Amino acid sequence: MMKLIKARMMVLPLVLLLFLSFSSAHKFYVSVTNIVYSEEDSAFQITSRVFIDDLDKLLKERYGVEAKLATPNESKIAEEYIEKYFRAKFVVEMDGEPVAYNFLGKRYDNDVVICYLEIPNVDLSEVKQMSVQNEVLTDLFDEQKNVVHVKWKGNKKSFVLIRENNKGMLNL
Repeated sequence: MMKLIKARMMVLPLVLLLFLSFSSAHKFYVSVTNIVYSEEDSAFQITSRVFIDDLDKLLKERYGVEAKLATPNESKIAEEYIEKYFRAKFVVEMDGEPVAYNFLGKRYDNDVVICYLEIPNVDLSEVKQMSVQNEVLTDLFDEQKNVVHVKWKGNKKSFVLIRENNKGMLNL
């Protein structure tokens, strides 16, 4: 009988620990970027979805900006700093050369900020290789994963980029 009581006393803390670990909220650090070639516009159209709270925290820590994204008190300079950050952390190369993109703006959808970018005037018949480097939020969150989907002329390629492996390449 004493052995049974001792066994219960030892198992009870383990059961409580397991129960508490599964019941606590787990935070995911992920962004999703879609890059789609529009033959009609001869452009790569890019949407990047990032959690608002993660981007808000990053703007505060990196630039000292109290952005207060998606609130009535959002900073007037928030979008300027989001663009600045994307230009530093999101790079597209074609045939080994970085290409310029336009930052078109952002909008909010529930707990996500969607950033719109575009690489105009792309003649896909002249491009042989494309690479995407996405380091968005990897400087703040070790667990950050950036999923990138690229679609062009009926083809699709996807990458999961992390801090240690932040660049995906494909042949067009």
